[in-house]
Amino acid sequence: MLKWLWVSALVIVLDQLTKVVMANWLELYQTVAVMPYFNFTLAHNSGAAFSFLAGAGGWQRWFFIGLALSVSIVLTIWLSRLKAQAKVEAIAIALIIGGAIGNVIDRFIYGYVIDFVDIYVGSYHWPAFNIADAAICIGAVLLIVDSFRKPAEQK
Repeated sequence: MLKWLWVSALVIVLDQLTKVVMANWLELYQTVAVMPYFNFTLAHNSGAAFSFLAGAGGWQRWFFIGLALSVSIVLTIWLSRLKAQAKVEAIAIALIIGGAIGNVIDRFIYGYVIDFVDIYVGSYHWPAFNIADAAICIGAVLLIVDSFRKPAEQK
């Protein structure tokens, strides 16, 4: 099932391309309204999800790089052991791998992750995110939903 790694590669390319475009177009914290409830806002996140450990002093950069690479290796092994009929599971894992590697590239090059998608309702803004983050979330949701499906051999 390693054939699904093309999904990971696509996520990485789209993630890095959109980050370069946004970083060249916007100044840090500059906001451009796209439509109601959706802006582009350039942000740098040196922490993890929701800026967890963002102010930790720098060690978290290497910790998150190591963690994401370790998780990606484990997921790649998992992917390689899947049966051919586990397509949804394979796509989900590939999305997570692509998202993890996309953010690792940022952490390695810049020391932070470039975020730019700003979703909001009224004055409440969801923390800014990027294509890699979205791929990780979509992959996780797919894994959870797929876990509730009956295995093919039980149908």
